[in-house]
Amino acid sequence: MRILAIDTSGPVASAAVWEDGVVRAEMVLNVGLTHSQTIMPAVDAVLRACDWTCADMDAFAAVAGPGSFTGVRIGVCAVKGMAHALAKPCVQVHALEALAMQARGFAGAICPILDARRDQVYSAAFRFEQGDLPQRILPDAAQSIGEFMDSLPAEGALLFLGDGVNKYAGAIEARFGDRAILASELASLRASAACAIAARRRETWVEASALVPIYFRAPQAERERKEREGCAG
Repeated sequence: MRILAIDTSGPVASAAVWEDGVVRAEMVLNVGLTHSQTIMPAVDAVLRACDWTCADMDAFAAVAGPGSFTGVRIGVCAVKGMAHALAKPCVQVHALEALAMQARGFAGAICPILDARRDQVYSAAFRFEQGDLPQRILPDAAQSIGEFMDSLPAEGALLFLGDGVNKYAGAIEARFGDRAILASELASLRASAACAIAARRRETWVEASALVPIYFRAPQAERERKEREGCAG
């Protein structure tokens, strides 16, 4: 089984191809260009490295959010386009679950946090209790870092990862002390993690038209419009 996955949900873009449990090629780009400029060349590069084309894939996976609204749309639209053209299935992968997948083997609570701006984080918590996929112990949410920390387990090690870690490192360490492990090297999501989830979740494969972004709140432009309308009223 071959899967092509892409992630454009955050500042760093990536593309990966997977075959029967093995990452055959992956490209990670943090070069200051827009995702619309980089993601399809990255897709072409990982496919060429394996001497494959999109037609050789069995499914296409997109990290569908939460994250940058523009970035999420770019990734979802790219995957929908490839899958639709070839009548192949798509897979919607949650960014927070994909981050947790990168911490496989950690025995405590895995706490991915993404900077959601407006003094909030996109957050969830997971454990690897059984099987090869992380199990949610706290639901996905958009909330303050304080609210997230209040909801975490009272005992045991806590592994924090994602692009919100550096921003909130001081608050996390002040609250949890030695219980907190700040994995700054896992700030960026990898498309290979999305491949691993997609391969293990065949029941979530859908046709291209059914692939949708994951938004925890309305896009900024919509929020600002509603605020203006509220002020006008």
